[in-house]
Amino acid sequence: MTKSHKTVLLAGATRGIGLGLVREFLGHGWHVIATARDPHKAGALHDMRRDHADRLVIEILDVADLASIKALGARLGGQTIDVLFVIAGISSQRDTPVQEIAPQAVAQDFITNATGPVALAETLLPALAEGGTVAFLTSILGSIASNAGGGVDLYRASKAALNMLAVNFSIRHKRHPVLLLHPGWVRTDMGGSSAPVDVETSARGLFQQIETAKKPGIVYLDYQGQKLPW
Repeated sequence: MTKSHKTVLLAGATRGIGLGLVREFLGHGWHVIATARDPHKAGALHDMRRDHADRLVIEILDVADLASIKALGARLGGQTIDVLFVIAGISSQRDTPVQEIAPQAVAQDFITNATGPVALAETLLPALAEGGTVAFLTSILGSIASNAGGGVDLYRASKAALNMLAVNFSIRHKRHPVLLLHPGWVRTDMGGSSAPVDVETSARGLFQQIETAKKPGIVYLDYQGQKLPW
């Protein structure tokens, strides 16, 4: 395998799709900076690092904490990353109607799923290579046009907010490809055991979308490259 000279930062990479993406990028020879809220509990990442010590770095990051975001930006000073992929997200109130959700829970989900990822992208922009790609893991549930069934109030709203903020980010930074990527319904802790897509298939497809992203501007795609309705 020919080693790539490219570097990706994967924000939220300790399990599920994030961990699958670490494996996928390493498998294609990339250098990977993988973040974890608590690196001491990121056993699977450390296992990978033993096999890829020259290409995998683990950094601490809480995407919902501005101080943590700024600290990561300071530690990355002088480095260049080719791709920033913000994967971190939560669904803490998936089955709770919005009128029953406490304001603190609303704020936590919106910060983690929407404002935090874009704040991270803005903070790390100086480290991004010229024409480098920014990707956000969103969901088809953030699509207003495709919402025929309702439900999942807070998660839908927070992902729709992420989509809007990513559009604004793209308008501010016109030279960069910006991807909003839906991973499919994946068998993870969040997706559940009955989901039809395995982590490896989703990660492979997401990697392919990033690899082929060359054109500045924003697109909203699923892991197979299908355009999604806003």
